[in-house]
Amino acid sequence: MAGQKKLLRALAGETQDVPPIWMMRQAGRYLPEYRATRAEAGDFLSLCYNPELAAEVTLQPIRRYGFDAAILFADILLIPQALGADLWFVTGEGPRLSTITTESDFAKLGPASDIHETLNPIYETVRILSRELPAETTLIGFAGAPWTVATYMIAGRGTPDQGPAHALRMENTALFETLLARITEATIDYLSKQIEAGAEVVKIFDSWAGSLKGEAFQKYALEPCRQITAALKERHPGIPVIGFPREAGEKYTGFAKATGIDCVALDNSVDPAWAAAHVQVDGCVQGNLASRHMVSGGQDLVDDTRRIVEAFRNGPHIFNLGHGITPDADPANVQLMIDTVRNG
Repeated sequence: MAGQKKLLRALAGETQDVPPIWMMRQAGRYLPEYRATRAEAGDFLSLCYNPELAAEVTLQPIRRYGFDAAILFADILLIPQALGADLWFVTGEGPRLSTITTESDFAKLGPASDIHETLNPIYETVRILSRELPAETTLIGFAGAPWTVATYMIAGRGTPDQGPAHALRMENTALFETLLARITEATIDYLSKQIEAGAEVVKIFDSWAGSLKGEAFQKYALEPCRQITAALKERHPGIPVIGFPREAGEKYTGFAKATGIDCVALDNSVDPAWAAAHVQVDGCVQGNLASRHMVSGGQDLVDDTRRIVEAFRNGPHIFNLGHGITPDADPANVQLMIDTVRNG
C-alpha cells in the first residue's frame, strides 16, 4: 500500500526508527552506468527528453543502492524552454538561456498553457517510472521554484550572486513580478501533470532562495511556494510537497506553516540540533549531510551521518544531503552513508 512506503510515512508526520533515505542528484555523473546512458543519449537535454533513457537513469541508483525514493530525472530549466526561451548547455560551464530583461523579451514567451507540448516526454518518463519502480519506492516529481528559475532566465546563465535578477527586481519590479507570475503558473501546471502521471510527492527547489533578504524573501521565495502548494493541494488533495529554500538560515523557521508544505529540506549550513528545535517542531524535515562527505568518505562521513540521524530521531525525518551529490563523489561512500543510516 502506498501509505506504507517509508518516505510517505515520514511526510505524513510519522517518526520512524530508521529514517527513509534518498539523495539529491542521485542519478548523475558519479555513477558509471549514468555516464554510459548519457553517452547513448548524445547530450544532457536529449537525455531529459528521452523517456526510456531518462527512466533508466532514474532507476539506476535504485537498483544499485535501494534508496527509499526515486526522483524524476529532468532539469529545472525545462520550464523556461517550454515557455519559449532558448536553452542550451555548454560543456564544462553549464546552461545558457536567451535572456529576459525587457518587456519585448517577455513578450516572446508563450502562455503557461502551451508548455505541455514540449514537456510531454517528461510526463511519459513519470508514467514509465510509476510502472517500473519497486513497490516500496516512492516516486518524487519536481520543479525549480519561480525565483530560482527567474534568476537563470534573467541572467541567461547561473551567476554567483544572482545579481542580474536582483537588479531587474529593483529597477523594473513590474516586469520582474510578471515574469515570476508566468513561471509560477507554468510550474503549477507542470507539477500537476507530473502528479497525474504518477508522481507521489513533488519537490520545489529554490536553490537561490538564500540571496533574498527580508521582505524580498517573503514575497519572492515564500509566497510563490505557498501559491504552488495551495494550487496543487486543491487539484490533488493529499499530495505531499517538499520545499527547499536553500540557505534560508533562520527563515527555515516557520516556512512549512507559512507555505503549507509537508517537509522542509535543509542545506548543510544549519546545525541539525538547531533545526530539530526550530524547524522539525512543525513537521517533517529532510537533510542535511554535507555532500563533500561523498567525496572524502571515512570516519567523518560516519560520524556526521550518525550525528544527523540522532539529532532528528524524535520527529519525522528523511535523510538526505544538504545539496546535490557532486560528479567527483565515490559510489562506495554513498553505500557507506546508507549502511550507517540503516544499521547505526
